[in-house]
Formats: sequence, structure tokens, C-alpha cells
Amino acid sequence: MIQRSLPAVFMRGGTSKALMLHARDLPGDRAAWTPIFTAAMGTPDPYGRQLDGMGGGVSSLSKVCVLAPSPRADADIDYTFAQVLIKERRVDYKGNCGNMSSAVGPFAVEEGLVRTEGDTARVRIFNTNTQKIIHATFPVEDGRPRYDGDLAIPGVGGTGAPIRLDFVEPGGATTGRLLPSGAVLDVLEVPGFGRLEASLVDAANAAVFVRARDIGLTGLELPDELEADPAMLELLQAIRLQASVRMGIAPDVEAARGITSVPYIGFVSPPAEGRTLSGEVVRAGEVDLVARVLSNGQPHRALPLTVSLCTAVAARISGTLVAEALSPEAGQEALRIGMPSGVLTVGADVLQEAGGTWVARAGSFYRTARRLFDGQVWVPGAAVAEAGHAG
Repeated sequence: MIQRSLPAVFMRGGTSKALMLHARDLPGDRAAWTPIFTAAMGTPDPYGRQLDGMGGGVSSLSKVCVLAPSPRADADIDYTFAQVLIKERRVDYKGNCGNMSSAVGPFAVEEGLVRTEGDTARVRIFNTNTQKIIHATFPVEDGRPRYDGDLAIPGVGGTGAPIRLDFVEPGGATTGRLLPSGAVLDVLEVPGFGRLEASLVDAANAAVFVRARDIGLTGLELPDELEADPAMLELLQAIRLQASVRMGIAPDVEAARGITSVPYIGFVSPPAEGRTLSGEVVRAGEVDLVARVLSNGQPHRALPLTVSLCTAVAARISGTLVAEALSPEAGQEALRIGMPSGVLTVGADVLQEAGGTWVARAGSFYRTARRLFDGQVWVPGAAVAEAGHAG
């Protein structure tokens, strides 16, 4: 089999990993990217492991980021996120990945797309998926990003340099509206289950939140427990599909099945003592609420960063199920969200205007990232030929 290659960098961003590519090295037609990205990741793989590619068999490890200088006055970099499915030969561009957003700034500086001065870089990123601006601020030394530091984030061993991400006006990233249905609380008709209360919120990425207890869960379940319960995964998927239609993301349930990335589906519960994936005990007083999220049908082992931001925004909107789950002692600044890998702290600036409309002005958090290797990623020649034909 003849193989072809293209320049690539492999990076960790937060609790995800992805191939980082320059747009200049890809066909101009996005439709032509699919055979390249799926081949590079090792998709489709009926065994779900992506052993014949760069993917890791879970959604957080099957990602591609495409970067280019931005023509916009308010941005330095255009960033397109591609979620590569694992068992299906498909790529989803509907949403953004907040974790990989933390790798974009350092990549842009190291690749010479952005010049810096001093010991701190601030890169303005335009995410083409959501049409939103993200500001990344991180330390540099001699014009290159610093990756060493003291910041530890849940789900990642060791420490690294802090990368602050500020999402500017994140509301309506998927649907154009912070509350896509116009309500803080909806009732969904879920086939095989019945009526279920849910809050549909769109900030950084669209998400549907339900109460853990309403679907027979404690809210403290770890990913392996959920994966061992196919009936629960099927129910959560059914809820997600109904929410997709109610939010206007898809016109009907059948179309919603083809949009795998958004809305995310999450369930929330009040603070309670629970264990993390590492066996650590997190006490109720250490969190303001507890959340679990499914990403592309898989229970997430941490929390998708954009959904963490969406959760924090929802918690500041009176009447949502997320706000209902908040501890009475929760502060007005950053929120502490309990999740499978520990506690994630997220800040959200939300206000209600005079007419009653809720507005998300900003959301922020810290991540770490690291460049892992660079060189050439190899794909079967047939994939490159197909890309050329599609282009």
C-alpha cells in the first residue's frame, strides 16, 4: 500500500489530544478533509480502538485542529475543530473543543503564525465552528511557549504552565441563542420514558441538562458504571435527540442522529461526597454541584471544557436545573464542578437585562497543554487520492 504524508504536530490540550494541522497543507474544500482525517485517526474501527491510526479509541483522543492566520481584525488565528468519529467514517464540525482550544495559542506561536514580545503571549482565536472569539494568555520565554509550571488540572498527571482561556460572549455558539427554546426549563417527551424536565442552554457549545435523580441515577456514577449500563446510555441518547430537535439543531430525530457532537447531554445533582477515577474522595463541601456528561455517546472521563463553561453559565441562570442543583453556599465568582476526574473551577459572567433576557458576557478557566511531537502523519494513498478527487 502506497502511503502519503503531510506535516503535523501532535499536542495535548487540557484533557484531550489532537493532530494540529496547517490549513495551507490541506485541500481548500472542507469535504475533502474527511478521508484524510479519518485515515489519520484510524477510523472507522469496528473494534473501537483506532489502532491503525493516531486516535485513542475515545472521543477526547480522536480530534483534529486546523489553523490558519485570520483575516479578521479581532483575531490572530482561525481555528477549525474536527471531531473524528471512531466507528463511523465521519467527521463532525458542529461544535468546538475547549480543551484543544488551549493548545491553539502555543501552536500558533511555535509555528510562527503569531509573534510575541515579553514574557506573556495573548493570542486572539476565532473558532470557525461556533463563530466565537477566544483569548488565550500564557507564559513565553525567548519567543516560545513555556510548558513547565505548577498548575495541575483534574484528569492529567503532573503539572504545567497555566493557559488562561477567555471565551468572549459565548452564548448562542451553536444555535444563535443562549436559551434556544426561549425557556429556562423545558419538558421533553422521550420515547419509552415519558415526560422529562430539562434545561437547554447554548454557551460555548449547546447542551441539555437533566436531573440525575429523574433518570434513576445518583449523579456520582463514574464512566465505567455508565458504560456497563447500555439501557441508560440508550435513554441518554434518546433525551439528546429530543433536545436537538427542541433546540433547532436538527429538524427531526432522524437528522439529529447524524449530528453527534451537539447538543451534549449531561445530568446534574447537588453536592455530595464521591470518588474520582483515581480513587480520591471529593467531599460535598469541596464542590458547588456535581455533573456528568456524555460526549459523542461516550461518558466523558472529565468534563468537556466548553460544556463546563455551559454548565457554569446555566448555573447563573435562575430557574434552570443546573441552578437548582447549586449549593446554597456557592459563591458568585468561580464555580467548583465535581466531575469524574476531580473538581473543575470555571468562571462565568452572566446577567439578566431589563427586559428579562439572559446574556452570557464571558466565561474563563485555566488549562495546561504540551507539544508532544511533530513531523509527518502518514495516511493511505487512497485517502489522499480521494481527497484530491473530492477537492
